[in-house]
Amino acid sequence: MRTLISSSSRILDPKRSPRSHRPSDAGHLHCQTAPMASIPSLAVSGAAVAAKPLPSSAGFDKVTFSSLFPPPSSLDQERLPCASAGLISFSFTIAYSQGGSYQRSTQAAENGRLESESPPRPLDAQEAMSMLKDGRTVQSAMYVPLLHRCVEASDRGGLRTARALHGHMAKTGTVADMFVATSLVNVYMRCGASRDARSLFDEMPEKNVVTWTALITGHTLNSEAVLALEVFVEMLELGRYPSHYTLGGMLNACSAARRIDLGQQVHGYSVKYGADTITSMGNSLCRMYCKAGDLESGLRAFKGTPDKNVITWTTMISSCAEDENYLELGLGLFLDMLEGGVMPNEFTLTSVMSLCGARLDMSLGRQVQAFCYKVGCEANLPVKNSTMYLYLRKGETDEAMRLFEEMDSSSIITWNAMISGYAQIMDSAKDDLHARSRGFQALKLFRDLVRSELKPDLFTFSSILSVCSAMMALEQGEQIHANTIKTGCLSDVVVNSALVNMYNKCGCIECATKAFVEMPTRTPVTWTSMISGYSQHGRSRDAIQLFEDMILSGARPNEITFVSLLSACSYAGLVEEAERYFDMMRNEYHIEPLVDHYGCMVDMFVRLGRLDDAFSFIKRTGFEPNEAIWSSLVAGCRSHGNMELAFYAADRLLELKPKVIETYVLLLNMYVSTGRWRDVARVRKLAKHEDVGVLRDRSWIAIRDKVYFFRADDMTHPQATELYQLLENLLEKAKAVGYEPYQNAPELLSDSKEGYDDKPAAAAGSLIKHHSERLAVALGLLKTPPGATVRVTKNITMCRDCHSSIKYFSLLANREIVVRDSKRLHKFKDGRCSCGDFGGALLL
Repeated sequence: MRTLISSSSRILDPKRSPRSHRPSDAGHLHCQTAPMASIPSLAVSGAAVAAKPLPSSAGFDKVTFSSLFPPPSSLDQERLPCASAGLISFSFTIAYSQGGSYQRSTQAAENGRLESESPPRPLDAQEAMSMLKDGRTVQSAMYVPLLHRCVEASDRGGLRTARALHGHMAKTGTVADMFVATSLVNVYMRCGASRDARSLFDEMPEKNVVTWTALITGHTLNSEAVLALEVFVEMLELGRYPSHYTLGGMLNACSAARRIDLGQQVHGYSVKYGADTITSMGNSLCRMYCKAGDLESGLRAFKGTPDKNVITWTTMISSCAEDENYLELGLGLFLDMLEGGVMPNEFTLTSVMSLCGARLDMSLGRQVQAFCYKVGCEANLPVKNSTMYLYLRKGETDEAMRLFEEMDSSSIITWNAMISGYAQIMDSAKDDLHARSRGFQALKLFRDLVRSELKPDLFTFSSILSVCSAMMALEQGEQIHANTIKTGCLSDVVVNSALVNMYNKCGCIECATKAFVEMPTRTPVTWTSMISGYSQHGRSRDAIQLFEDMILSGARPNEITFVSLLSACSYAGLVEEAERYFDMMRNEYHIEPLVDHYGCMVDMFVRLGRLDDAFSFIKRTGFEPNEAIWSSLVAGCRSHGNMELAFYAADRLLELKPKVIETYVLLLNMYVSTGRWRDVARVRKLAKHEDVGVLRDRSWIAIRDKVYFFRADDMTHPQATELYQLLENLLEKAKAVGYEPYQNAPELLSDSKEGYDDKPAAAAGSLIKHHSERLAVALGLLKTPPGATVRVTKNITMCRDCHSSIKYFSLLANREIVVRDSKRLHKFKDGRCSCGDFGGALLL
């Protein structure tokens, strides 16, 4: 990598003092990059330099590090190698990244003089405390083990103890010792007391590179990366020379502050002076680039590190596990690591198990699990978590639960892995019954977590709210909403977005609006979710107004936002608005239309009965319609009576060899109703060849924390007689006010045991009088209080007759009835549906 230096930079005079060449505006420095004399050794500056105030963030944004590195004199370079002779040594830990630290033995010269005595015997904390209490002569080394104890107890009063020790040091005068003060700066940072650390730092008469590094890395550790960068600029302006540990800490700060441009300058400096070949620097470079999503640069830094240790390998392997495009590379690196004789640790094996989970490779996962037993890491909690998650991803829930129950101890990460694992396999379950059972298990785990000693975190709430959304479990979602308020997690934007989505999916648009309005901050995902919610609930004007508010707020819409917006225009038949937003998407935001955007436009024309315009739009734009768009055209043409275009669209649809069972049912019903038996046989043959299965009609309704499941013409419910009697009464009353039953064609691919033969349609299947959603709605009307909303989930698209009859049920019972099928949400109220009564054109 080339060094990033301005060609117009000027060389500073090394004979001038650090302050003599300091420009008045730190934000516009342009000077020649200097050699890093302290790499790989540490430079100890003997001069006491007063600390200056931190530069403002505005000026800092303009700083280029390459213009600030000071040029050390030749005398400094010659003096450094022998600077450690005869010095008193002690060790302390400087944190450079979350979860990791580097041990550095630092040499000290008290009051600027070299001591000839032998290093004192290391003390433990109790011995040091005893010596201090006895009032013996106080030596600086006595405080070191006590300060270490403060770090170890940082969450149990360590800061209070550190402040007491600080007071004792001030009383005895030991605080003037540079290395004890440096250790105390580190302790304050590790205990989260950044202000105390900075105050002590400013009061120190002497500072060396270790002191500066402790302050820089401490700010990064405390999520104050911008302050860390400002301290580094201050260090360079004062003519101090960074070590490779300082640069490693700076790379971590650049990564945390998302200032990859500054990190590249540090990288260029390290390359110029050979520091990039140091293992710890290579590790920091790999971490910075990988966290920024630039795995190619990270891989180059990895290859450029000659002495790779387990941290180097683990950094690259874990980064590959987070990017689906590099999964094979990650596994290849693991094999190279083993062949190179580097023993993986628990973090490496956790990342490799994550790779297996991302590839859904159970065979390889079992081999890695066996390897964990071989090296003794099988009991490690992160390893067990990743192994358990792999089993969940593969649908082996019994084995995952066995591992979970066998754990002697667990963390919130363990619970989150189980809950999110069940949430994810809901989408990949072999049928809806299995999917819902996984959802119930996730809700049960969340209940057990709340009752345990652990507390759910932000990730827990976002995962379990997604489960409630998928299951339309409003009551459970409301309880979780209350829990987020109680725990203070509602302020998180991710949890808030999940909450808005849950209320939208459960058909409660008012609660979704309230949650959205109360959000302290909003992301494009949140805006899009709310726009989609308004669209789904038939409130297209509100969706358009919200989009305009989004633009005014400065948020940038993405392609999904425009899908939701165009859907809202489609549902309301707003052609001019749809065309304007379609052009805005391409011309103002430079978003190339996807098939979903084209689908919304075609759907809008079909809804309005402008079938010729729909086909003209397809020809004019030149995109290739997918299965969903051709199905919409078939349904729309059939609904509006244009059978010639319907048959043409059906032929194009069959050329795609559809994979969705409902598509075949739609075509069969159309061909049966028109007596085209040859086409019926052709569709049945193709369905058999593509092995699309059978159409299973399933519906669910939750009443008082109990979920009831129905099939078509189901007689298994204990109150089946009452349900059918209620339905018959409602249907008779509905006919009196205008309901006309729609005679469905035989559903040839339903749960009947008929095969895929070529017999006439009349010989196959039988008419189904009551589909599952009718029975679920009847139970809701029977068992819920008067006026309560009835909410039903259905696994496939509603049929036309059910859609028509439930509209009348809502009018007769004076109830709001919400049915969410596989395509959209239908909100029935006062004899109308939120789909604008066009839903029938897209129904079976």
